[in-house]
Amino acid sequence: MASLDLSSLEVMASGLGYPEGPIHCQDGSILLVEIKGEQLTLVPANGDPVKKIVAIPGGPNGAAVGPNNSIYICSNGGFDWIPINLPTGQSLSVGGNQPPNYTGGSLQKYDPASKCLSTLYTDCSNRESPPGTSQTPWDPAYALCGPDDLVVDAAGGIWFSDWGKMRDRDKDITGIYYAAADGSAIKQVVYPLNNPNGIALSPDGKRLYVALTFERKIVYYDVVAPGVIQANSVTGPAQGTLDGSHLLTANFVGQSVLDSMAIDCEGNLYVATMLPDGNNPMTNGGISIVTPTGDVSYFPIELPNHNFAPLPSNICFGGPDMKTVYITCGASGYLLKARSEVAGLKLNFNGSQFDATTLAG
Repeated sequence: MASLDLSSLEVMASGLGYPEGPIHCQDGSILLVEIKGEQLTLVPANGDPVKKIVAIPGGPNGAAVGPNNSIYICSNGGFDWIPINLPTGQSLSVGGNQPPNYTGGSLQKYDPASKCLSTLYTDCSNRESPPGTSQTPWDPAYALCGPDDLVVDAAGGIWFSDWGKMRDRDKDITGIYYAAADGSAIKQVVYPLNNPNGIALSPDGKRLYVALTFERKIVYYDVVAPGVIQANSVTGPAQGTLDGSHLLTANFVGQSVLDSMAIDCEGNLYVATMLPDGNNPMTNGGISIVTPTGDVSYFPIELPNHNFAPLPSNICFGGPDMKTVYITCGASGYLLKARSEVAGLKLNFNGSQFDATTLAG
C-alpha cells in the first residue's frame, strides 16, 4: 500500500524563493525553479550552497527534462507577491494577482550544453473543441496566460496546464495544451478549465491526470495517441462528458486546495495539498496519495524545526531505489526529503538519471 514516512523529513534547503518543479539528478542533487526568485536553481546533495543556473524572468513555475537532455519550463508571467509575517519569525511569500509588469506566459527551454534559455511558445493558434475532434484555428492567436506544470510523454511531446492569472475583479479561464518540444507546433486540447494546475501521465501513458486547484478535484482524460484525448459523446449507449473528462476524486481533507503532483510505479498520484484548514498560514499542508480508483490518504508535513509549511507546491521521486521523495514547500521556501513505501515512476527522458554536472560545470 502506498504511504509516506514524513516522520523522516530532512531539510535539504531553506530560504528559496517559492520553489517548484523539482527534478532529481543522478548524484542526488535537486534541480528546481524558484517562482519568486525567477531562476533555475541547483540544490546539491552534499549540502553545498544552492547554485543559480540561469535567470528566468517572469515566474518559472514548472520544470521537466525532455528530448536532447533539455529542461522545459512553464513560465507563468509572475505574481504580485503578498508577504505574510508570522509570530514564529517566519516570513512567507504568497503569489497574488497579475503583476503590473506582466507581459504574458510562455513555455521555455534551457539547453545545458549551450547554456541557452529560449522561448518556444507564447500563444496558440489551434484548438480542439471538443477534445479528440479536428483542430480549428484561432485568429488572433490565444495568448498563454500562466503556464503552470508539465509532463513529457514517451514521444517527446509536452502536455502542460495553464493556470491563468487573477486580477482584482476577474480571472482567466484556461486549459490544457500539447506542444512539440522543438517549438514547431502547439494546440489547446482541453478548454475551458478553472485554474488547472498539476499534471501527470499514468505509467502506461493512457491517462492524463489534471489537478483543479480551487475545484479541489482530480480529473483524468483517456489518451489514445500522442497529444490526442478520446472524445466523449453525451448521446448514445456510451455516454460521457462534453470535454472527455472523468472525475477521479474530490475527496480531499478539510478545505484543501491542490497544487502539483507526481506519480509512482503503481499509478498512485502524490498531490501537494495546501491549506487544509483554510486560509490559515499558521498550519501545515501535506501530500495526498490518490489511487487509480480514487481512494485518498493524507500525510501532513511536520517540519523538524516546527515552522509552518502551509503551501507545499510539488513533489518528485529519486534515489537508487526511487523511494526517496523531494517536496518543495512554496510559500515557506523549503526543499524537504523523505521516504516512500512505493517506488516512483521513472519519467520519460529523465528516469532520475539526469546528470547535474552538466549544469554546474
